[in-house]
Amino acid sequence: MNIRSAILFAGAVSLAMWTARGAIAADLTDVGYVDQADVANLPVFVAANRQLQNYKTQLDAQFGAQVKHARTDAEKQQVAMQFQQQLNDKQREVVGPLFQRAQLAIAAVSASRNLSIVVDKRVVIYGGQDITKDVEAVFTSPQAIAAPSATPAPSEIGFVDQTVLDGVPKVQSANTAMNQFETTQRQVYSARIAQAKSNPEKQQILQQFNKMVADKQDQLLKPLVDQTRAATSDVARKKNLLLVIDKADVIYGGTDITADVQNELTK
Repeated sequence: MNIRSAILFAGAVSLAMWTARGAIAADLTDVGYVDQADVANLPVFVAANRQLQNYKTQLDAQFGAQVKHARTDAEKQQVAMQFQQQLNDKQREVVGPLFQRAQLAIAAVSASRNLSIVVDKRVVIYGGQDITKDVEAVFTSPQAIAAPSATPAPSEIGFVDQTVLDGVPKVQSANTAMNQFETTQRQVYSARIAQAKSNPEKQQILQQFNKMVADKQDQLLKPLVDQTRAATSDVARKKNLLLVIDKADVIYGGTDITADVQNELTK
């Protein structure tokens, strides 16, 4: 991708229900993308997911039988955590090696193409190099895949880990206040809806509830969304980045500016 002015949209910030997803639309030769849905349809992944589903079905039956003997909510929670851990362990055992090999395949193809970042196809509007088939070819080959000898070149596309930003104290406080407000008001409005005598009246009450929640979001969350966008923009300018996307959309490479944005938000 190389025409630097061809960015149509840049930036992604998420706070509770406030989300802005970045989309890549540029002619940058060092950006690749992978259709992860296509990779997930490879026979080996399909078989692994089928194996996991069968294992989960067995666990569900065992869980149902064991939870009946739990006498308290704490015991039920302990049983649930135990079975969830078993499922997580099985997932790491079955799928973990496949994901590791897929990452090595992506790294190998990226190195051969001189890519600085690989993203999910979902965030690409146009441009970039589609390396999906090359990655699948390397992944399905019988040979071992060597780890890359060097890290990707510095990228003009940055990313932020939104889950980390959601952990900033003032963001946590705002989200907690928002959740408490919505829970309280939901109880109040549910009672009003239950007493309503007609469907139009119920609909009107529901609309009032939705507006109240939206107004509270504007009051509590929107200022933080604006601050996060401003902080992300400032950091991106200082680092000469063309755009910033969510870490969840980055498969390989990129420039992590999470800590920089986090520092700006905590000032």
